[in-house]
Amino acid sequence: MMYKGLTCNLTPSDGLLHPRVPLIKISANYRVGERARLIVPREGTELQGIADHHRTKVARNVNLERLQKNYLFPEISARELEHMEKYPDAKIISLGIGDTTQPIPDIVAHTMSDFARDLSTRKGYRGYGAEQGNKELRKAVADTLYKDVAVKDTEVFISDGSQCDISRLQLLLGSEVSIAVQDPNFPAYMDSSVIIGQSGEFQDNMSKYKNVEYMTCKPENNFFPDLSTASRTDIIFFCSPNNPTGHAASYKQLQQLVEFAKKNGSIIVYDSAYAAYITDGSPRSIYEIPGAKEVAIEISSFSKIAGFTGVRLGWTVVPEELLYSNGFPVIHDFNRIVCTCFNGASSIAQAGGLACLSSDGLKAIYSVVDYYKENANVLLNTFASMGLKAYGGVNAPYVWVNFPGLKSWDVFAEILEKANLITVPGSGFGPGGEEYIRVTAFGHRENILEASARLKSLY
Repeated sequence: MMYKGLTCNLTPSDGLLHPRVPLIKISANYRVGERARLIVPREGTELQGIADHHRTKVARNVNLERLQKNYLFPEISARELEHMEKYPDAKIISLGIGDTTQPIPDIVAHTMSDFARDLSTRKGYRGYGAEQGNKELRKAVADTLYKDVAVKDTEVFISDGSQCDISRLQLLLGSEVSIAVQDPNFPAYMDSSVIIGQSGEFQDNMSKYKNVEYMTCKPENNFFPDLSTASRTDIIFFCSPNNPTGHAASYKQLQQLVEFAKKNGSIIVYDSAYAAYITDGSPRSIYEIPGAKEVAIEISSFSKIAGFTGVRLGWTVVPEELLYSNGFPVIHDFNRIVCTCFNGASSIAQAGGLACLSSDGLKAIYSVVDYYKENANVLLNTFASMGLKAYGGVNAPYVWVNFPGLKSWDVFAEILEKANLITVPGSGFGPGGEEYIRVTAFGHRENILEASARLKSLY
């Protein structure tokens, strides 16, 4: 069933009615069950009549003032809304935000449903759990996903997702550390670093923040930084398989990274959220590299392997061997951060996580992963037939497509205007993403095939 001209008035993102601030009006066509997006005002939108109203004497956080425009994905949503207003009958297909689309496997969903129903009984009710996570789930993560690298269950911290853990780690690390990021990189690393105060001002002429080491990762260097020219930093954010390029670092590359960190006394924050997509034998964990436990924290998530983008469940591994310069174990401070800032992941979500890691659960979730990998292969073949160079898509659900000489936001706009397809402009992932777009393999097969046909007719 289609509701045409569905209109709703929404307040700004804080949910409050501000004097003299017009409500945001969204008019669009939605099918029952489709997600309606709340679009917040773009950064810099002035509040009308603000001078007429009371102000506190509290200054705005200067670090937040350094952030550039909107976070990438709300900006894309805002442009999608503008397109929908312009073409209300357009059938938009999103190859943009990496949100899963296939249903959660029955064995997992039923386990969560049964657990939720049991909460209505005296015997089954559960209140607060351990902030570090359900002990059984921590053991299952260690035994199932890290069985060959001897991670202990006490080193696993269950969370509500890796993106939240990135910010908790930033609180752990503080504002005085120096950082390095891959370029291009997932925006949460850079934005959280700015918010906590690790960066300097944004340099418009370079599209970079001061006091940040941008480690270029392009096809010319096999998407791995030249560590011989990289400056020493306290923290190195590294994602493999990489979002957005889709590249999975090889064993040899990760050896170099671990050796580099050891030599410089650095800590690697290693994001392995897409490890389940690796098919070519590349390491699925940084801890497959000897000595990595002395220099690395690993974050990961159930989001892209089990369809938990809405359920919210992830984990962070902090090895006992990881020490500060004074010899104090990092794990003790992270435990304090978790206990102070977090009441633990949802017990229902954790029940689902346990189901995922059962033998039948693993078969079910990897079947869904295979589905997305088939979608990625369709997209790779599409761009190859168009004569475009595309990367990724083999060890990750993302395809990284090169448009030489073109601005990525211009490519985004052209594809949206002419083909009604949402992509992600590469420059949103850092200056190294210019001339690229990212497309996601998360989608229903019929939409992937339709998007493929539209792209072929466009170029």
